[in-house]
Order: sequence, then structure tokens, then C-alpha cells
Amino acid sequence: MLPPNTLQGKVAIITGGGTGLGRAMALEYSRLGAKLVLASRSMEHLEPTVEELRQQGGEAIAVQTDVRDPAQVDRMVQQTKAAFGGADILVNNAAGNFICKAEDLSPNGWRAVVDICLNGTFYCTRAVGKEMISQGRGGRILSVLATYAWVGGPGTVHSAAAKAGVLAMTRTLAVEWAQHGIRVNAITPGATITEGAGTKLWGTPEAQARLLARIPVGRMGSPDEVALASAYLVSPYADYINGENLTMDGGAWLGRGFLEVQ
Repeated sequence: MLPPNTLQGKVAIITGGGTGLGRAMALEYSRLGAKLVLASRSMEHLEPTVEELRQQGGEAIAVQTDVRDPAQVDRMVQQTKAAFGGADILVNNAAGNFICKAEDLSPNGWRAVVDICLNGTFYCTRAVGKEMISQGRGGRILSVLATYAWVGGPGTVHSAAAKAGVLAMTRTLAVEWAQHGIRVNAITPGATITEGAGTKLWGTPEAQARLLARIPVGRMGSPDEVALASAYLVSPYADYINGENLTMDGGAWLGRGFLEVQ
């Protein structure tokens, strides 16, 4: 666990910040001293977490934002500046996904996911990155990925393609923006116990059993584990890590090969 003052005085924007992994990261960053800006399309998702942060002595605001709309993203950055003077950390956590065979996926379905996961991530990264460059004090950008971005995921062609694009974006900007003191990394949680994606993707006991059988460590991850790792990646302790992706899936993506040893 990182020392309580690790992120003291830093301002962190977390998209999709009111629930699931976003909420867990917000709570951890606040514990470490950061001021939080939580963004989501739904204020109902944001307000309980903001109130929880404030009751624990933290500083936080909620900004209703659809990351698919560049104008709303720019407004989010302006509200961040007005409230806290600037931004030091961005976590691209907003996402959308649903299971659908590629041949049945409509153009609207494709756009819905790609607009959030890829375009929205770029709009936020660009807007906050420009602010970080203007501030001149560097920054840290972290995007949340999924392993099917590189191993493939039947039924998730829209999200897999979008997340693969975000991985390429991460590595490209890590090089391009290093001169400005901005580090750009990614984190890839595997199956994690949350109310959002977990309910949609492995919500039945049968689906969970099949999932657990493919995870070498034999369990799902927790939001707190992801929050702790993400906090390290945006902290000064990870200042020499740039353009990397930390995969946290219990070894699931490595598979077992074609020979299984019992």
C-alpha cells in the first residue's frame, strides 16, 4: 500500500468514475491525497461517490460528461481548472460493451462502443494532454484496457478493436509526450467482481464457473486490487514506466497451450 501522501495536492480526472473500478480508484486516489473530478453521463452514478469522498475528508466534484462529445469533454477540463486549477492525472475508465456476434452487429452498435472506448478516450486524452502541456508540470495518463485487445474476443469485435486502438494510442503518446513530462500507460484488469461489466459478461453461475476454470490463480480480481495498482502507475514511484500495459488477470490471457498438464 502506498503512503497516504503519495498523491498529495494532485488533481485526478476519472471518467466513468462513479461506479465499479472508477469508484474504487477514486476512493484510493483520495486516500492518497488527490483531489478528484469524476465524470460520467449520469449524475446519479457520480453523486453518491462524490458524497462518500467528501464524508471521508476528500475534495471531489462531479461533472456530467459524455466522452463521445468533444465539446462536453472540453467543458469538463474547464470545470476542472475552475475548481482545482488544473489537472495532473487522467484515468480513461469510461467504456461500453455488449456481447454480439460480428455478423449480427449493426453499424449503430459498432459506433456506440467505438465512440465511447476509442473516440472518447482520444477526446479526453487530447483535451487533458493539451492542458498538461500548457501547465508545464507534466502529468500521468492511464487508460483501462481489456485482454481481448490483443488475444481476440469472440462476441466483442467492437470493443476489442476499440481497446486495441487505445493500446496503440497509449504507446504512441508515451513517446510523443514524454518530452512534456507526461507519462502514458495502460492497465488491463481481467475478470473483476463489479456490478457493471461483470453482471453483463459473466452474470450467471454457469458463466462464472467457465470463467474461473480459465484463470490459473482460480479466482476473480477485486476493484481494490485494480485501484491499488493503478495508483502506483500514476504515482511518482512509477515515473520511469512509460508506454507500458499492466495486465491483472491472474494469468488468464496466457492460456494453457494445446497440452494441458493436470
